[in-house]
Amino acid sequence: MELWPWLAALSRSARFYAKIGLYCAFCFTASAMAAVVCLLRHGGRTVENMSIISWFVRSFKYAYGLRFEVKGRETLDEDRPCVIISNHQSILDMMGLMEVLPDRCVQIAKRELLFLGPVGLIMYLGGVLFINRQRSQTAMSVITDVGERMVREKLKVWIYPEGTRNDNGDLLPFKKGAFYLAIQAQVPIIPVVYSSFSSFYSCKTKLFTSGTIQVEVLDAIPTRGLTVADVPKLLDTCHQAMRTRFFHISKIPPKNGAPLGPAAPENGAPSGPDAQQAQ
Repeated sequence: MELWPWLAALSRSARFYAKIGLYCAFCFTASAMAAVVCLLRHGGRTVENMSIISWFVRSFKYAYGLRFEVKGRETLDEDRPCVIISNHQSILDMMGLMEVLPDRCVQIAKRELLFLGPVGLIMYLGGVLFINRQRSQTAMSVITDVGERMVREKLKVWIYPEGTRNDNGDLLPFKKGAFYLAIQAQVPIIPVVYSSFSSFYSCKTKLFTSGTIQVEVLDAIPTRGLTVADVPKLLDTCHQAMRTRFFHISKIPPKNGAPLGPAAPENGAPSGPDAQQAQ
């Protein structure tokens, strides 16, 4: 159902860009309003502000006719530190993130987002941890600090292991930062899988309509007793489990008939947890 009848007179491309523009306007306006509430309620930067931010962002779905059907939410709500990983498809992921965000959960984001006006401010107030992806030593230092802090403060950390948004109908190979973090802190990894947005949102075809997103929280994967040597196997286990569920809940076949096997190997030194939030 078209929630904005006045857009019907526009071309498909014009409707798409109009909705994207309004989405960005919503983000900036809601961020400014939420920042005021956060400062009045808690006085500054704290993970407790995320519940306020989440309330504002969750309201976006009503304007766009989007629904989220969530399975396994109780796994996220368990009172324990953990690393949460999920697939990353588009700027709409922020709504999906806030729909299931558990208490005391922070994200790791690239440092550039800190300078996005009110959006950067609200991320800062919500306790988001920023990394400089151009400096691997700095990124690894952040991982070390986060690992110690998440255990000490019982925090959950949300990371997009693909490292960038991906709308190709499949999952990209995972970067290693999230898995180093989980093993270093000896906390479980909880995969969260969002179904494909392609039936209602596509940059390539300029499609943006209402739709339903299936969200499935998979069983926690323990890391106790694992070492750095186990990172590749842990990465492959998580990638395969998430990719299998992605195709299942999206009701689409693997792209180009590709087998549901392990993730492609990633060469080079350990990378930071290259998460991205809405851009």
